[in-house]
Amino acid sequence: MTNDEGSPNVQMKKQGSEHAHRHSDFIIPSSFVIRHSSLRSRLIATDAQLTELLKKFDGADRVAIDIEADSLHSYREKLCLIQISVPAAVNAGGYNDFIVDPLAGLDLEPLRRALEPREIVLHGADYDLRMLRRGLNFIAHKMFDTMIAARLLGIRLAALVKRYFGLELPKGSQKANWAKRPLPARMAEYAINDVHYLLSLIEKLEAELDRYQRRDWLRQSCERAIEQAAVARVRQPDELWRVRGSGSLHGRAAAVLRALWQWREIEAERADRPPFHILQNEKLLDAAVSFASGSVPDYKHFSPRRRQTFREAARTALGAPESEWPVLRRRFGTRPTAETVRRTEELRRRRDKSAEELGLEPSFIAPRSTLETIAEDRARAVSLLVPWQRELLGITA
Repeated sequence: MTNDEGSPNVQMKKQGSEHAHRHSDFIIPSSFVIRHSSLRSRLIATDAQLTELLKKFDGADRVAIDIEADSLHSYREKLCLIQISVPAAVNAGGYNDFIVDPLAGLDLEPLRRALEPREIVLHGADYDLRMLRRGLNFIAHKMFDTMIAARLLGIRLAALVKRYFGLELPKGSQKANWAKRPLPARMAEYAINDVHYLLSLIEKLEAELDRYQRRDWLRQSCERAIEQAAVARVRQPDELWRVRGSGSLHGRAAAVLRALWQWREIEAERADRPPFHILQNEKLLDAAVSFASGSVPDYKHFSPRRRQTFREAARTALGAPESEWPVLRRRFGTRPTAETVRRTEELRRRRDKSAEELGLEPSFIAPRSTLETIAEDRARAVSLLVPWQRELLGITA
């Protein structure tokens, strides 16, 4: 990082400092109403309807998307809704919003092909990208994440719509069962509202990003987000049962916990419900301790069959020989050297100084754990941080 007073980075810091101490002056008129009286015509549940929708993609370089899944209501979460907003005809202005129903049995391959060459606008992209890859076999090539853009401007996303649109969206359907059919009008409206404002919003965000010379920062961060979402998250099979708090259990109690976790997975899959619907982690831990100490825990919501299999799983684990008990996982950490501590503190000071001058969250530039990793091994910076983050920390390639 250069200290030249006339450098672009210094100028950005000066502008960012001003930005951090005032409210943004861009506004979307409060008369902009998010209301959909014709929801039925906007629900896409047949191949013919999808064909008509895709015609509206013509001439559109970007399409806004949001998704809804049923992770709180099924064992294997699935893509339940794809909300889409596309620019209306040039002369008409505005945007057209639709809900595609992936559970209706329609062929989604034409939609995947239509989305592939376009910039995708999302809000908090990681989960949506992973679900679109799983449910649509879609991998984005270009993306605008409004959450990243807002963080680059020091704006709290929770208040974006209220601040720029003068509206407060309802939150009543956040934990709803999105696999429910027919889809209630209240849930459909909630879903479509999530995508309705995005295309209007990015026009304003782009103007601000350009004003503070951070558009390229957004590009870098979005590209990294696409890369990270494409990487499958895999845990070792023998690590899956180690829920939070399991580290305090050893020997026979750990063996029982592992057995109960495996029992819970079987029950959850059989009932097509999330595991926590069968028994929450805290109760699973308590049950393992109780069984290991000679008690027999019981839960009123268990059916006779489930209660029997629950006890059988624990009984089998209690009878297992010590050689079959889980191996205690010990993490041997090394105390950082004085030099590593010094480098970490130096990086922290640079980060906090830049964050204050630019009006950014320090952790958005780099979390503390990342600073510690880089202080210990500078070569890790390239894989952990994008160029703009490394620049603010004074890390050269």
